Parts: sequence; structure tokens; C-alpha cells
Amino acid sequence: MSRQAAAGLPANLVVFERGWLSSNNILFIGADETALVDTGYVTHAGQTLALVESALGTRPLDRVLNTHLHSDHCGGNAALQQRYAGLRTDIPPGEAALVERWDESKLSFLATGQICPPFRFSGLLRPGAECMLGGTPWQVHGAPGHDPHSIILFDPASRTLISADALWENGFGVAFPELAGEPSFDDVAATLDRIEALAPLHVIPGHGRVFDDVASALAVARRRLDGLQRDPVKHARHAIKVLMKFKLLEVQSIAFGDWEAWLQSAAYLGMIHSRFFAGVELRQLTDDILAELAGAGAAEIHASGIRNI
Repeated sequence: MSRQAAAGLPANLVVFERGWLSSNNILFIGADETALVDTGYVTHAGQTLALVESALGTRPLDRVLNTHLHSDHCGGNAALQQRYAGLRTDIPPGEAALVERWDESKLSFLATGQICPPFRFSGLLRPGAECMLGGTPWQVHGAPGHDPHSIILFDPASRTLISADALWENGFGVAFPELAGEPSFDDVAATLDRIEALAPLHVIPGHGRVFDDVASALAVARRRLDGLQRDPVKHARHAIKVLMKFKLLEVQSIAFGDWEAWLQSAAYLGMIHSRFFAGVELRQLTDDILAELAGAGAAEIHASGIRNI
């Protein structure tokens, strides 16, 4: 985990580059308001609080913004709301009603077998609007594909893009709607086109380092998308591996019985299995993928359970 300020980024912006489980956090320190874009995963909430407090000192955090409502981007919301009285929280509008009544059956957390403590929101990040961050107007753009409700933020003055999981230096996030039978590869392509049209000079991704070679990143993302479109089963298998590795990162070590219970409880795994791998038992499929993780040095299988590496 490191704090960095890449050349060319606005001076009042600090990027906290986080390890996996948590998304990167972007802190704006303006004259009149402080704001944090994305808050990481719940098990890293203490680190998120410490990073924000170390940068702000005695100043309060005034506002949180979430690019989308996956657990690694909003899992720190509740802890920050508890720490800072009156904290305003803005989210994309697509799932606002679900958050308002905290419908875990329709939010992604239960289905992916992940955790996100309930939080409240006070405003919406509507595509086509602008929001003031650090005293500068940032454009809000819709960025469906990885998540149908995701947004990205763009500062035309510095040509800086906060891309969330729509574009990383080496790809983009899993196209989750596609796995549920809701075609979204075309949405991924359209979002990449939108990013190219914005012509950013600097990209702050949801995961990984800040980068400036946007043309290369877009080319990598499009090649990856083309491969996934030609082989959607590969995409589905990769998604299962991502969910399994995420769980191992969360728990670090888990007994076989608890692992089996998690596999059965994460509805997304069952849905992906039934749509793409109906001819194979779920246990066999996940055992095969776990063996791949172990073979790649990303997990260790021992007598009593599984350990993350």
C-alpha cells in the first residue's frame, strides 16, 4: 500500500494505491471541502481511516463518493460515516433504492459471498452532471460494463480520469452482468470508446498504479475484450477464480467445511455454474480452479483447509 502523487495530477489530489481486496482511494483536499472517492473493503476499513486521517490531520472528511457499489469500493463507507459526523455520501443512482432499504438480496454482496456493512447515502452521481471536487468541476460519465450502474469521473482541466474498474493499465474488471445473462460486452466496448473520446492524459484506476499511456491501456483492454467475446466460458471461469481468490484474501485461512459452506452460499457461483458449466459438478469445477490457484502459487491446500498466499 502506498501513497503517490503522479506528475500532472491536480495538486490537491492524493491517491492511495491499495492492495487487492480494496480499491484505490482518491482524496481531494480543497479549500472548502474534503472528499474521498471509493473507500475500500470492510476488512481494510482501519487502514482507510488511518490513511485519510494521516493526510487530513485535524480537518474532517466532508464527503464520500462511490464510483459503483461493489464491496471493494464501498466497504469502508460505514466506518467513515461513524468516524465523521455529518459525512455526505454520494452514489450512482441505479441502486439507490436498494441501498435506501438495504436490500442485500438484490445488492451484490450476498450473491458474491462478500461483506459490506450497511451505510446511508445523501446524494446521487448522475451521468451528465458535474460535481465539485477540490474546488474543481469534475464530469460524471456513465460507465456500464463491469457494473451496469458504474460511473467514472473526468477533470477536463488536467485531463485526469478516475476510471474505477472500467479501465486498468492491463485490462478491466469482470463483466458481471454478462455472467447473469445480461449482455454487457458491448457496454464494456462503449465505455472504452467513451474513455478514448475523453482523451485523458492521466488515469487513476480502481486497482493498480496511476498511468499515463492511455492508448496502450485501451489497446490491451480491447484485445482482452475481443478474446472474452470469442470465448465467454473463459470469462466465466476467470470470474469464479476472481471470487475464490477474493475470499481467500479476505479470510487468509479457511477450514474445508467453511470453504464448502461459502461455495454453496455464494449465489453468483451457482448461477455461473448453471449457465456455463452445467455438465460439471460445482464441487469438481471449484476444486479444479482451486488447484489452478495452488499451482500458480496463489493458494496452499493443506490437511485442514486452504491458506491464501
